[in-house]
Amino acid sequence: MSFPKFLSAFVVGCVVASTIFAQVPYGPIKPTPAGEILSNLKKLNVLGTVLYVAAHPDDENTLLLAYMAKERLVRTGYLALTRGDGGQNLIGPEQGENIGVIRTQELLAARRIDGPDQFFSRAYDFGFSKSTDEAVRTWGQEKVLADVVWMIRNYQPDVIITRFPPDARAGHGHHSASGFLAEEAFKISNDPTKFPEQLTYVKPWQAKRILWNVFIPGAFLSNKRPEEAGNLIGIETGLYNPLLGKSYGEIASESRSQHKSQGFGVSANRGARVDYLLLKGGDPVQKDPLDGVDISWKRVKGSDAVQAQVTQLISNFRTDQPGASVQALVQLYGAISQLDTTSLYVKAKRQEVQTLIQQCLGLYFETNPATFAATPGATIALSTNIVSRVDAPVTLESVHYSTGKDSTLNLSLKPNDVVILPTRVTIPANQKISQPYWLEKPIIKGMFQIDNQQLIGLPESPPALTASYTFLINGQRFTYTRPVVYKSTDPVDGEIYRPFIIQPDVTANLTERVYVFADNTPKTAEIVVKAGRANVAGTLSVEVPAGWMIEPKSRPFSLTNKDDEQRATFTITPTGQAKDGKLQAVMTTQTGTFTTALRQIAYKHIPTQTLFPPAEAKLVKLDVKVTAKNIGYIVGAGDEVPAALQQMGCHVTLLGPAQLNGNLGVYDAIVVGVRAYNTNDYMGIYQPKLMDYVKNGGTMIVQYVTPGGSGFIQNGLKVSQFGPYPFKVVNERVTEEDAPMTFINPQHRLLNYPNKITEADFSGWIQERGIYFAQDWDKAYEPIFSSHDQNEAPKQGSLIYAKYGKGHFMYTGLVFFRELPAGVPGAYRLFANLISVGSNPAASVSGSQTRH
Repeated sequence: MSFPKFLSAFVVGCVVASTIFAQVPYGPIKPTPAGEILSNLKKLNVLGTVLYVAAHPDDENTLLLAYMAKERLVRTGYLALTRGDGGQNLIGPEQGENIGVIRTQELLAARRIDGPDQFFSRAYDFGFSKSTDEAVRTWGQEKVLADVVWMIRNYQPDVIITRFPPDARAGHGHHSASGFLAEEAFKISNDPTKFPEQLTYVKPWQAKRILWNVFIPGAFLSNKRPEEAGNLIGIETGLYNPLLGKSYGEIASESRSQHKSQGFGVSANRGARVDYLLLKGGDPVQKDPLDGVDISWKRVKGSDAVQAQVTQLISNFRTDQPGASVQALVQLYGAISQLDTTSLYVKAKRQEVQTLIQQCLGLYFETNPATFAATPGATIALSTNIVSRVDAPVTLESVHYSTGKDSTLNLSLKPNDVVILPTRVTIPANQKISQPYWLEKPIIKGMFQIDNQQLIGLPESPPALTASYTFLINGQRFTYTRPVVYKSTDPVDGEIYRPFIIQPDVTANLTERVYVFADNTPKTAEIVVKAGRANVAGTLSVEVPAGWMIEPKSRPFSLTNKDDEQRATFTITPTGQAKDGKLQAVMTTQTGTFTTALRQIAYKHIPTQTLFPPAEAKLVKLDVKVTAKNIGYIVGAGDEVPAALQQMGCHVTLLGPAQLNGNLGVYDAIVVGVRAYNTNDYMGIYQPKLMDYVKNGGTMIVQYVTPGGSGFIQNGLKVSQFGPYPFKVVNERVTEEDAPMTFINPQHRLLNYPNKITEADFSGWIQERGIYFAQDWDKAYEPIFSSHDQNEAPKQGSLIYAKYGKGHFMYTGLVFFRELPAGVPGAYRLFANLISVGSNPAASVSGSQTRH
């Protein structure tokens, strides 16, 4: 089967049929305890659907989701408008679409715990927004509204629940936009004149009602809008489920704790909890969100016998012998198959029964390649492992691989007898390179560009390779399809799974993301060429814009083994006509031209993710002077500021406990990385020494921290005071990246030495000006800038400075961690001034005060 046909078949199976099938994880089939099997049996008699809508990963109420999916047993989905691309990262340096990839996987991990399906729109998280208008204007209201309508028509919910109201009470423009868009989509999703292009795949759909999952009823009632005169109901969600051995509070906390990049680990709630829902539209509600919704088999014509069969199955189920239910499940599957096969619930319940048969048999099957990556046209070895753990008549008829290869077997499976089937398959020569489908094209105006309507909503790309296993069970044929996944064994962590991917023949990684030129002095660019297959050779060339010179024009490469690497260096020289631009690596071989890099995102809590971004770096020509040369850097949660300092000609030493024990006086400046005071326990130990370093003439810059116990990250501060004089850090920010910056004291040294800072230095900033500003500072501090978003009061806490003893201390919420890796010229010039402020002791700092 060619790739386009395979993709079409996979998408049709997973999306077009109203997304009825459970989302298959890239990993092993998890054993299902008997109590959970019984719960799944009970779900067969529940025919209802709920769709929960919010803006980001971690917005969702995991307790309510767990309650709906595991107590009420309805099909439950969570639609996050964005993948959290604009969020912060507690665990590493990834930003933008890369943190979005991490947070996508964290959401999928959460859903595997609390039960619902996970969906996304095309909206890109462009950072904190203060209004609904800004959010929908940036995304394009009609585009993101179309996505919400698409998911409603696709998933066919009886009830829609929003996490946020469509107004400022939501606390974030994305939040309020999610409420607004959900309410608008609820009104129009049944109108065939709205987004009619979707009706090729789905039909109009009207949910019965839409509810808002209000936060705290007391606070809500005090801010209630006149139009919110509808019903407010409370439901007990903190129940204990004896079949699962957990309360929904415990499940919810485990689910929420998957958001590790956001520092959202929480303790379990084992007590009573009531969630409140306010009617926002549709039929009145009295006591229950599903009031008036028929969630029985009565909604499927001719299904009386089916409901009776399910009831009997539940009554006869034996927790000590789940396999005894297989025969009845096979009979139930046949009975459901006689019903209207166009019905959403007929399709969904057939799939649920098929899964229950696998669970009751303890039937395990997986196919693992010998390597986690291959190139188009490559032949790879696969090992298929199959075992049935129950004494029941099961025959493995065949295994079909999406490459087109079939293995006809007709093997009778004996209990606990593992069948191992080695084979080799050839990847189609025209198979696409693996890439998250939403990243295949550049982001435009706050939206991912996705051409295939059927992909919209999917949490991740269809797998590169699948295996379909056909069994004959009690005379009925069943086919199960799963991704082919790579498996390895770690001596500490045991089995580790990662997606099997298709990669290019060759990739090129530049060792720097940005090359900064303060003058016309040449710099060396190092490029690492990596083989995606054995025996790949060709030419590596570098393309630069007009005004830049590159030597040599090209270099040959020859790589014998897959994964071999070869390093090549090129000299970049700007001329007098050089302007900012991009450097692009291009590899030419006998099989084609390749222009992508290789990026792996690897953390233990998610499957390793592989991306192939463009093999490019930014070229920045700017007038920047730096007088500080020896910089110590205390790494926090992870950022790329040290590389930017090196591009400015600084020598950077990363400071951990060992280095902090040494002589700090050798450093012209010490820079503290983002959130270091949240994440590094040793900061409390070395804080007195750092303050002595400043007092004795050192320069110290602290990048933003988050307030202890609040904000997005729940790590408390490791010190009570991280400057020489007191000040607070609050969740105050300027989110408009082009907000005017007023210089409070234009003669201040920070604005004049060694670079004259002007308004032009604040052009081209990305996402925002600053976050987590200082407030209530001691009079020894001087604010440097005043700025504000539209229609807000001025804020002066983005950068504060104090003279302390012979040295200099600064706290800044300006987002240098975003601007420097993005190559924003003015950010380099300003940061150069910060680290250079103490490099000329004879110079005065205008307006500064000194206290001892």
